[in-house]
This record gives sequence, structure tokens and C-alpha cells, in this order.
Amino acid sequence: MDRLSCRLIWLTIGFLAMAVLGCASTPPTRLFALSSLSDSGVMEKPEDKRCFSIGIGPVKIPGYMNQPEIVTRIAPNELRADEFAKWAEPIEDNISRVLAENLSSLLCIRSIAIFPWKGQTPIDYRLDVQVIRMDGMLGENALLDVSWTISDGANRKRAPFLTKRTSYKEPAGGADYGTFVSAQSRNLGSVSRDIAEAIKTSHQ
Repeated sequence: MDRLSCRLIWLTIGFLAMAVLGCASTPPTRLFALSSLSDSGVMEKPEDKRCFSIGIGPVKIPGYMNQPEIVTRIAPNELRADEFAKWAEPIEDNISRVLAENLSSLLCIRSIAIFPWKGQTPIDYRLDVQVIRMDGMLGENALLDVSWTISDGANRKRAPFLTKRTSYKEPAGGADYGTFVSAQSRNLGSVSRDIAEAIKTSHQ
């Protein structure tokens, strides 16, 4: 084997080794999901014995959240989507499911349905949610800004009982996506409490 052939073989081996090392150094993708009050061990027994049937949705999200990557803010006008930190399911589905679980903990619920609900299920109240902002800075705070509407579930043409915009901020001390998602779960727990209180008040 001549010297040129040996050199080509060693160059090929070197490139292959670099490729293998490059693949080995790529961090694994981590999947995250928002947790409910019951998942967090925060069970709140409803005192009111009036029971409700609720339809949740649709939950709408801003365009920048319409992707599997978790989006955080690294500057006032700059966002970051991390390709190695992703939501385990579409975020609007995750929010709908957690809202349903939270309201089931906070209210006496006969039935609860998530949009699009099927059949002729009788619904006392319909809850529509528009997420305006759901981001924040790793290691600092998780921010949630939402507009939500409670309407008569039996009469879609009737004007809403209540439309409200609320903002929440929870500390996310660790510079880690797990801590950040936990803080957003607490934000969602806070909006769930406000919605539950509004439903009870509107029924009086």
C-alpha cells in the first residue's frame, strides 16, 4: 500500500472519529409537561356543595408558542426556543388538561369536557382562554398573561358572564427548564383559582 493510500485511510478514520464524538456530545432532548394542583400535592377540597358541568376551550396561544420547543426570554425583545427542551404534548392541550384537573380539585364538578366536546353533553359554563404571554427568564421568573371568558354553556348567543385579563409571576430560581415549568404550573394554578372563584360568584 503506497503512502498516499495510507494517508487517505487515516484521514477517513479521523473524520469518522470526529463525527462519532460530535454525536456523542449532543445533549439528549428533554420533554416537559405542566403539572396540576393534584400532581403537586396541593389538594383543595371545595367547600361549596353546588356542582357544575364545565366545557373548557378552545385554549388559544400566541404564534411564538406554536412549536414543540419551550420558549423563554433572554432580553426584553429577544426570545429563545431550545431545541433540547420541548413540551411533551401540544402546549394548548397541556393547558386545557391541567385547567380541567385544577377546576376538578377546586369545584364540585358533575362533568368536565375539553374542546371540542362531543355529543349533547349539558354544560353550565363554557370557559374560553387566550394566552397572551407565557414565557420568562430562566433563573428569574416565569410569566403568564391570560385573558379568559366565562359564558353560559346552554346559550352560546348569550353575552359572557365575565371576561377578564389576569397576569401572574412566579420565581424560577434554578436556571433549569424543570424549575421553569414548575413555576409556570404554579401560575396556571393561580389562574385556575381565580376562574373557580368567578364561577362560584356568578352562580350566586
